[in-house]
Amino acid sequence: MELPSDLQAVVEVLVGRLELTSGEVSREGGIDLEEARRLWRALGFPPVPDDARIFTRADADVLRIVRRLLDRNGLDATVVVQLARLTGRSLARIADAQVDTAGAVLSDAVTMLPPFAADFERLMAYVWRRQLLAAILRRATLPSDAGNSVAVGFADMVGFTVLSQALDARDLAAMVDRFEAIAYEHVPQHGGRIIKMIGDEVMFAADDAVAAAEIALALVDAHAQTPDLPDVRVGLARGPALAWDGDLFGPTVNLASRLVNVARPSAVLVSEALGLELQGRPGYTLRPLRAVRLQGIGRVRSWVLRRSTTEPSGRRAKRARDAS
Repeated sequence: MELPSDLQAVVEVLVGRLELTSGEVSREGGIDLEEARRLWRALGFPPVPDDARIFTRADADVLRIVRRLLDRNGLDATVVVQLARLTGRSLARIADAQVDTAGAVLSDAVTMLPPFAADFERLMAYVWRRQLLAAILRRATLPSDAGNSVAVGFADMVGFTVLSQALDARDLAAMVDRFEAIAYEHVPQHGGRIIKMIGDEVMFAADDAVAAAEIALALVDAHAQTPDLPDVRVGLARGPALAWDGDLFGPTVNLASRLVNVARPSAVLVSEALGLELQGRPGYTLRPLRAVRLQGIGRVRSWVLRRSTTEPSGRRAKRARDAS
């Protein structure tokens, strides 16, 4: 494969010399060609002609690792492909963000990449090990009767669509960055985990009702104390959920997503089951609402969750600033 010399240099820095066809690299890796293609598709790699020399010795090494995972460790091929999809999708987003942020030209990349790539690989390995440990500890400390029950929450910024029309790209990016920073500060602090960021919305989960309530109220109060950010509203539900590829699916997720859409600004709206679970807990007040019809779900009852104090100090301060 003929590439411009500067691009060829970047390729060799990152993955090595392009010298193998798909058939050659699959033979060296000890994997059937169709099995290798299934893996490459899962990783998000585009198809290449059979005679294109687009692969490197590093690609063969990875196929040998996959072969060991299948043979020595007894992993099912379907599980490997599922993990490959998740890994490829996640790392593709990271790579795009790095290139967009750095804005480096090819002439700079050749000298910049070797130390950066080595350090970032170490960082990725460290983060993965820490996150794996956290997931194992979370699973190990769950009550034996917890099953697959989880509290799921959605928090979104009120009026973001309209507000974003009036902001330039720099200010919009700063707002989204601040929103994400608040989510990453308060969700783990109160015992939850962020499932995903969806623009002006964060989806989070917690293993018990109190943790979910604390996260929701903390997010509302944090935005109340930040004058340059819109208020948030939160929807919470608790029940069974399917964990798949680091995401959550099912009726509980759907209910929480619908509840946030009908919640008022700075309000936390919880499902009936979660409200009953929190009722009587010290530090909270719950007000039941009339049943409403939610799209795709039907009529449901819900509760407005607040702290026992009449109003958070952040909210009072923000209202005072707005009034002045």
